[in-house]
Amino acid sequence: MLEYAELSTPVRVIIADDHPLVLFAIESLMSVHPNVQIVGHAADCSELFAQADQTEFDLAVMDLYMSSDDELDGIESVKQFKRRYPGTPLVVLTMETDAGTLQKVLTLGVDALMSKRDRIDLIHVAIVTALAHECYIGPAVLKLIADAAVGRRFEFVRELLTPRELEVLTQYASGVGVTEIAMRLGRSVKTVSAQKCTAMRKLALHSDSELFRFAVDHGVLTEDGREARGESHPPQT
Repeated sequence: MLEYAELSTPVRVIIADDHPLVLFAIESLMSVHPNVQIVGHAADCSELFAQADQTEFDLAVMDLYMSSDDELDGIESVKQFKRRYPGTPLVVLTMETDAGTLQKVLTLGVDALMSKRDRIDLIHVAIVTALAHECYIGPAVLKLIADAAVGRRFEFVRELLTPRELEVLTQYASGVGVTEIAMRLGRSVKTVSAQKCTAMRKLALHSDSELFRFAVDHGVLTEDGREARGESHPPQT
């Protein structure tokens, strides 16, 4: 395996994408880096494997979803590449936004996974990182996966608490006192206090600092204390 920092010759790269403008953009980007040489282009999976079989290359950059004569889906195309060219770094580009699918791609042992919504110049960062035997995950992919994880944690909170307990917990974690919450929601201070205590007991929280950290980590609040879900709290009778 080539070490990027020790190369005396350019890294030979095959790029594969079924969109001509994407191929052009990647090649244009790579042209400013003398230590990267594009040695093959492909518009579908069949062309990618044909190029890889006929060309000496060090790394491939491929779109996750491309047409294929073998009707391979994106996941199967990645699996086949890893089987046929073990040890060869693979950088995957995609417009996929489903966090579960993105995580599945990562479990296949790809060396880099980037969203096409990321800055295109990050492809070079992905290549350098992949050649250093480290996995690169683009910013947009990281955010999608992190947001999905927070979303799952928030659903856990919603299942555990009643709507009124969650309402009180959210406002209290955002810095509103029990008395003011009671006025806002049209409940007694005693009722609000009881709902706050019940919610904290259900969540095994023992202090206000634990409550705030929990609320941020579970998607109830943002880091600056604002309600993350944008829920309104009209007075109830």
